Amino acid sequence: MPGFAVYRLPYESHVTLVLQTDGEPMELSSCTELNGRKGFVVAPFEVRPDQPILLIPLDKVETIPVEEIAALPLPETITHPIGIVGGQRMHYAIDFANDHSQLELGTFRKIVLARCSDEETQEALSPLKLFHRACMLYPRMFISLVCTTKSGCWLTATPEILLEGDGKNQWRTIALAGTMQLEGEQLNGEGENLSWSTKNIQEQRYVATYIAECLEQFTRDFHEEGPYTVRAANLVHLRSDFTFSLADSSHIGDLLQTLHPTPAVCGLPKREAFQFIVRNEYTPRRYYSGFVGMLDPEHQTHLYVSLRCMNIEGRRYHLYAGGGLLKDSTEEQEWQEIEAKLETMRRCIAIKKM
Repeated sequence: MPGFAVYRLPYESHVTLVLQTDGEPMELSSCTELNGRKGFVVAPFEVRPDQPILLIPLDKVETIPVEEIAALPLPETITHPIGIVGGQRMHYAIDFANDHSQLELGTFRKIVLARCSDEETQEALSPLKLFHRACMLYPRMFISLVCTTKSGCWLTATPEILLEGDGKNQWRTIALAGTMQLEGEQLNGEGENLSWSTKNIQEQRYVATYIAECLEQFTRDFHEEGPYTVRAANLVHLRSDFTFSLADSSHIGDLLQTLHPTPAVCGLPKREAFQFIVRNEYTPRRYYSGFVGMLDPEHQTHLYVSLRCMNIEGRRYHLYAGGGLLKDSTEEQEWQEIEAKLETMRRCIAIKKM
């Protein structure tokens, strides 16, 4: 079955529909294969034959007002149910203990621990209606809905830019890490008066340093601004902005291969943290903490890290979120942070966890 994607950029009043008219999305085995290509990309955390990078061709691209998207007729995508994948608190406790022991040993400076929560509703909710609800709830975030036979149907609401470009050799990426939850009167602002802990500041600095080191491999013409506080739903994060130019934009895939996955979703050292996560995390991440969005280097590129997302299977929803661990992290605090992040998608399906 052909694939489709629909997305809304932060603060926009319209959405963009990308519809494949024939065949299946192109399957790629690495980010480097994106060199010289364009299309809508959905990439997993770990690229494998059964979960490749998917590229939906730009056969049909339309701009539609946000309020009209829920009623838009789109083709149904046949997917294979994966069943229950989410873990319980005891599974998280085991994962945390494993990760934290490696931090204490000095194997990692940082590692990101993710979990999945399975939720159900009495009746299946239309993916397009869920997408519209996310657009209304989260104007500051990038919202996307992608449905293909290979990946299944994924709704994402994320604040983290992986790579953006305007077709004029002006590029940007960000370092986003550190999390605090807004409460009470704080919800009326952007979190600009909050004080950040040493742990959060250190975690964000790790990500910013990593991105700077990646960019140095491709250009000397880059500039960093930040960090500063940004709001995403009822959470705030620390963010640094990087702007840069490239001598040759036809090798964007090489840059993506270097950047992804960033320490914001993986850890440091990157290779070792990635391998540990793949081997030990209770629930495979699949397309959570990969990246998603439009790739068109000659016009507009908007690629975002797939945070705060869910895989939709009828009336069952697999919700994913994660958090960065450092040596002084505690299990209870990290559990509560992930619960706060999961609330982003729970609000879309009107499920409230106390």
